[in-house]
Amino acid sequence: MKKRSWVLSIIMSFVLLGGVFAPAGSYAAAAEDTTTTYSEDNYTEVDTSEQEPIPSAEEEDFLNYLDALDLTTVYEKKALDSIGSTYVTSANRKSIFLKLNNTAVPNYTKYVSMLKQIKPENAELKKIHAKLVKGSYAQLEGYLLFKKSVSKTKVNSALLKQGNAKIDTGIKILEQYKKEIQAYAQELGYDF
Repeated sequence: MKKRSWVLSIIMSFVLLGGVFAPAGSYAAAAEDTTTTYSEDNYTEVDTSEQEPIPSAEEEDFLNYLDALDLTTVYEKKALDSIGSTYVTSANRKSIFLKLNNTAVPNYTKYVSMLKQIKPENAELKKIHAKLVKGSYAQLEGYLLFKKSVSKTKVNSALLKQGNAKIDTGIKILEQYKKEIQAYAQELGYDF
């Protein structure tokens, strides 16, 4: 089975690193692998290629899911990289507003929008994915509150506090997602 790599990062200091998905007891099937043996009187060709196992519908859905997630990460990464983990002060308020307004919010909005479009066929995977969407949406709400808190000449600390609460809520949901997606992958025979 082809190895699948994906990185799924979540907001601020919370980062999910999935690593390489490979079937337990990992192996790689070569397209055509033969060994030729020679002796003085004989010439023998032995087929040593292994047949790649056919993935089940559940495994195929999971691999398609990972491919779809992989397409979203570019937007998430741009959003996260643009703001990092910055402490908001009156001195850097304008800079943070511009980063949120021009890069973080638009890219994270695109990320959440793309997540909502992913529709796994498997009911269990659908339920797990819903947590990713819910947690990411909470993160987006936090970003929007951060943006609003630094949009005026004075930092609105009440909105900043609400934004942090949304981020914390999102992180908790995303941590649940991480546990559940890892358990689901292991049920299918994939290791991180």
